[in-house]
Amino acid sequence: MFRYLKQYDMADMRDMLRNQRTPHRRTTASLAGQTVVIAGATSGVGLAAAREVARFGGRLVLLARSEAKGRAVRAELERDFGAEVSLYLADFARLSEVRRVAQELLDGTPRIDVLINSAGVHCTRRQETAEGHELVFCVNYLAPFVLTQRLLPKLRAAGAARIIQVNSQGHRFGGLDLRDLAWRRRWYLGLRAYGAAKTAQLLSVWELAERLAGSGVTVVAMHPGEVRSGIGLNNGPIYRWYQQRVLDRFLGDARTSGESLHFLAAAPELEGVSGRYFNRTHLEKPAPHALDRDVGRRLWETTMELTGSNDDG
Repeated sequence: MFRYLKQYDMADMRDMLRNQRTPHRRTTASLAGQTVVIAGATSGVGLAAAREVARFGGRLVLLARSEAKGRAVRAELERDFGAEVSLYLADFARLSEVRRVAQELLDGTPRIDVLINSAGVHCTRRQETAEGHELVFCVNYLAPFVLTQRLLPKLRAAGAARIIQVNSQGHRFGGLDLRDLAWRRRWYLGLRAYGAAKTAQLLSVWELAERLAGSGVTVVAMHPGEVRSGIGLNNGPIYRWYQQRVLDRFLGDARTSGESLHFLAAAPELEGVSGRYFNRTHLEKPAPHALDRDVGRRLWETTMELTGSNDDG
């Protein structure tokens, strides 16, 4: 752990600690008349965000891998909040499915005002997707990248739309290597692989913010806080036991993350704020390696090639 802390000065460390202790900001701003797309909406942070969006009157478009879970969440939101909810299915481990669902959204959703990318996974062992990508990098970075790029025409058409990437303080563990994005040459460490994906996501936020300048569309990243999210429960029984019996005892309720995401999605004072990183709702400086714009530009070009995307959305 100490090797990662060496890169920070004391002011940055104080800011991180202060932000972690300071209660998150809230807003009562309505989302009535707005359509909010949430990827990873059936559990943890994404589900908490969906509940808050419904509570404040937003129309919800849920992206889920499991149809059964998606239907259950849709029924809950309709029953408890009277929300208007649509459900689309896609496995973020398959970029072909992400492209397909993005086209379905373009064809079937009249407008998109907010996009929240909350789908995520953490693995203790390297896994490769059917399309040849390292699983954590694909689900946490490549898939949200593709979804966001494909939905840009709809977001631009909405005017002052907001894109929120659910990131993590895990980005501070680094691990990004442009020569080995799939972890085929290096010894695989779960935290480093997770950190690599979240670092890549942050680097892409800075690049996308520049490309969206003047369009009215903003993009930010946020750490959702130390909460019980269920991420990592895809791992083996020993890890699951440790997470449920030990880690979860020290973590908070994911509702705080949902309230934070509602703030980032709706607060009037954040209109026009783009290319920033939030610790829940507090501005914070990311790790130095996640601010390297040269690496970010090269990563953007590589990602475009890997995903078959383009800067026109």
